[in-house]
Amino acid sequence: MQRILPRGEIEALDHNSIPRVSLPDRGSVFATRAARLRQLAADSPVADYLLLMAHLVDAQHRALQDCRAPEASEDRISLAQAHGMPPLQAVGWARDPLWRGILGQLIDHVSGVKDVPAEAIEVCAGLRRALAEDPESLEDLAEAVLSEQDRGIDGAAAPFVMAALQVYWTDLASRFDEKQLPVASPFGVCPVCGSLPVASVVRVGGQFEGYRYLCCSLCATQWHMVRVKCSHCEDVESVAYQAIEGRTPAIKAETCDHCHTYRKIFYQDKDLHVEPVADDLASLMLDVLVGEAGYSRASGNPLLWHGAEE
Repeated sequence: MQRILPRGEIEALDHNSIPRVSLPDRGSVFATRAARLRQLAADSPVADYLLLMAHLVDAQHRALQDCRAPEASEDRISLAQAHGMPPLQAVGWARDPLWRGILGQLIDHVSGVKDVPAEAIEVCAGLRRALAEDPESLEDLAEAVLSEQDRGIDGAAAPFVMAALQVYWTDLASRFDEKQLPVASPFGVCPVCGSLPVASVVRVGGQFEGYRYLCCSLCATQWHMVRVKCSHCEDVESVAYQAIEGRTPAIKAETCDHCHTYRKIFYQDKDLHVEPVADDLASLMLDVLVGEAGYSRASGNPLLWHGAEE
C-alpha cells in the first residue's frame, strides 16, 4: 500500500527548495564573528579598532549563552501574520530592562581586557554612569540606533549599545519558530525583526548553494533575495558591481544607479570564512572609493556609527 506523505514531509524531501530564512545559531554567531575580526585585523590599517570590536563580540558571545529575553506574545505574532509584518519588530518594541544588564556585562568585559585603548575605557565608564544614574538616556539612545537615526547620537557609545541590543534580539531570533513568519514580509528589511541588512552573502553548501542572503544588522537572521537586484529600491536594470583591483574577489560593492546607493556583497565560494559584519567593517577602503564615485550606503554597520555632518 502506498503511503501519502503529509505536507511537512513532502517539503522536507524537496532538496531544490530555497530556504527563505536562516535563523542565527546562538552557539556560534558571535564566536565566529570575533574570530573573523581577529583574522582580518592581522593585516588591516584599522587593526586596533577591529581588535577592540573582537573583544566586544567576545562579550556578546558570553552574554548570549545565558540570555532569555521575554518572547513575543501569541497576540503579537498573530497580528504580524495578519498584516505581513516582522513579528519581533525592533522599533517600538517594549524592551525588557534585561538589555541594560547585557550592556553592563559587555562594558565590564571590555574594560577588563588588557591593552584596551584609554578612549574605550572612558566610553565604558560613561556608559556605566548612565546605567546607574540616567537609564532613560540609554533607552533614548537605543531607540535612536534601532531606527538608524544619524543625528544627536554619541558615535562612540552607539556600538556598545547596539551590541547589547544585538544580543537581546539574536536571543529572540534564535528561539523563534520560522513557521510563525508571515507568508510575505516588507521588502528590504529583516522578516524577523524589521531591521535593515548590513550586507549580503552568496552562500555555499546544501540548499543554500549559490543563493544570495541579506544579513540582518541586529538579530543576525539571513533571508533570501534574488541576485542582481538592488536590495534598497528593487531595481534590476541599474545594478553594477565595484571592487578594488588586486584585492580579494570575495568582496564587492553592489551599486545602483537608480537610487544611487550600495551595499556590499560577499562570496563564500571565493572566501568560505566571510562574515557580513566583520568583513564589512574591515573593508572601509571600498566604502571610501564607492562614496567618492557618488554612491551612499543604504544602511550602516552596527559596530561603527557615522553621524550626519552638522
